[in-house]
Amino acid sequence: MSTETICVLTFAVLAVAFLYSSVGHAGASGYIAVMTLFHMAPADIKPIALTLNILVASIGSWQFFRAGHFSWKLFWPFAVLAMPMAFAGGYANLPVKWFKLLVGVVLLFSALRFVMKSGDDTVTGEPSRPVAAGIGAGLGLLSGLTGTGGGIFLTPLLLFARWARAKQAAAVSAVFILLNSTAGLLGNLGATKQFPAFAGAFAAAAIIGGAAGSHFGSRRFNHTVIKRLLAAVLTIAGLKLVSGA
Repeated sequence: MSTETICVLTFAVLAVAFLYSSVGHAGASGYIAVMTLFHMAPADIKPIALTLNILVASIGSWQFFRAGHFSWKLFWPFAVLAMPMAFAGGYANLPVKWFKLLVGVVLLFSALRFVMKSGDDTVTGEPSRPVAAGIGAGLGLLSGLTGTGGGIFLTPLLLFARWARAKQAAAVSAVFILLNSTAGLLGNLGATKQFPAFAGAFAAAAIIGGAAGSHFGSRRFNHTVIKRLLAAVLTIAGLKLVSGA
């Protein structure tokens, strides 16, 4: 990859981090969408996406811990099988065709999440441990295979099933993403024995963009417009991957 392309991609990652953080999201699907639009190889996309997940989820997890929103009781049944499955997914390298198809579907789902209205913030119960463990295993595998953290699916599930309130669901998902991404990255490194040298520039861009976006987003921006813009980018990238597969 040329130096010019890396510079443009770094700026794009910064912009994505800025926009996502301005509406309270970490940006995993956005980073994947940007790398996809720049025709990056799946072998580079997955480890970089997992690395950025670890970075942004670490910050989010710490913030939610400090605010007292994290629930260990709700979290651990989802996580117990998710981490080994994320490691297995990270270790596995899907054929390019199936990787594009799977990631494309994830991006399209992410776009849909940005245009969906939030439901009411009520809790009616908690899932049984076997159900939570099964869901966690599936999301962990998906996380490792695609380079996402699984939170894009876990958060709406917790809210739709009324197993958690919004802030508690976000807290549980942040830690879920952190652990899954760590396990997935370890699996990927164990399989490939290599890591993209330019990932450091993307990580720095994500930190700067995320910090700036979270600052300005809470004060000045129209969240509806930004969400629609992000949904459009994700839809374009998702359709590109699905059609290419």
